[in-house]
Amino acid sequence: MNLPNKLTMLRIILVPVFVACMLIPFPNNNWVALLIFIIASLTDLADGKIARKYNLVTNFGKFMDPLADKLLVTSALICLVGLGKIASWIVIIIVAREFAISGFRLLAANDNIVIAANYWGKFKTTFQMIAIVLLIMDVPQLQILTTLMVYVALALTIISLVTYIYQNKQILSDFK
Repeated sequence: MNLPNKLTMLRIILVPVFVACMLIPFPNNNWVALLIFIIASLTDLADGKIARKYNLVTNFGKFMDPLADKLLVTSALICLVGLGKIASWIVIIIVAREFAISGFRLLAANDNIVIAANYWGKFKTTFQMIAIVLLIMDVPQLQILTTLMVYVALALTIISLVTYIYQNKQILSDFK
């Protein structure tokens, strides 16, 4: 297993640690959760850069990297709903998109096609992670920025869904 794939696996391992820190009250738990979330998010940035720079892109990475992102982001958003920091309807749309794209990737995999993350998907993930960081921080002076980032992330979520389906519509046509 190469370094980018190890970083992806680390991100997956950090998810339950992050969730525990979000939901189990202890002094400064939200700041510890924030630190873990930021570290996990940075592994996403690092694994992609390393994989491309050193030609270490693998099918495992193409599949597991987006899955690790989905686990991290959806876990964080679900925790934030439970803590009353984000509206459930926003999270439902984001999670529904993630399930739809995962299903779409599974359909493609039946034809031995691996659908890697595209520009819109990466942009969406970046803005979701920024919004989550701001939501966890919960700084009143940043409320307008936080709300803006949540809605930008939501818009990018929808745009990336439409883009994935449009760019890979041949996969759907095979299943008519």
